[in-house]
Amino acid sequence: MALIMVTGGARSGKSQFAESLAMKYGGYSVLYIATSIPFDDEMKERVRRHKERRPKEWDTVEAYNGIRDIIRSTDKKAVLLDCLTVMVSNLLLEIDMTWEEKNLEDVDRAEEKISAEVDGLITASKKNDKDVIIVTNEVGMGLVPEYKLGRIFRDISGRMNKKIAENADYVYFMVSGIPLEIKSKNNRLF
Repeated sequence: MALIMVTGGARSGKSQFAESLAMKYGGYSVLYIATSIPFDDEMKERVRRHKERRPKEWDTVEAYNGIRDIIRSTDKKAVLLDCLTVMVSNLLLEIDMTWEEKNLEDVDRAEEKISAEVDGLITASKKNDKDVIIVTNEVGMGLVPEYKLGRIFRDISGRMNKKIAENADYVYFMVSGIPLEIKSKNNRLF
């Protein structure tokens, strides 16, 4: 079984490609972990479209923490987490909402907590009999965010992406809807 990372820019086709991988490896035996919190109309519409696109037979869990236990407890053949960067954002905001006033030690403590959650995700992914597919955004290729919270989010997300990629068996980078395999073990094709 494999840990698979799908990354890329906004609207690059990450989710659809990851869903096709989940269908290939799990068929209708897929657990979809949705990490978003739809708090406004735009996000609610995005979530609605994602739900409509997925097979009705897939189970869905809405969560952004405790992912290790969710992966361990499912009997599905494949798990699809969409997405890691939203998970990081939610964890960051759960810790505190006043990041503009925080010092580097505060940021380091927050990153340690987020890193522990990601470590649990990786461990559960590696120690099971399922394929685990993680969707994430490539956040370090754009402009430096103007606000401190944006920079903190970008930096922590980038380091969590790196951690997942280092542990992944396969990594795909999406460009304009085209998957580029950038890491592969055993030459396994999707």
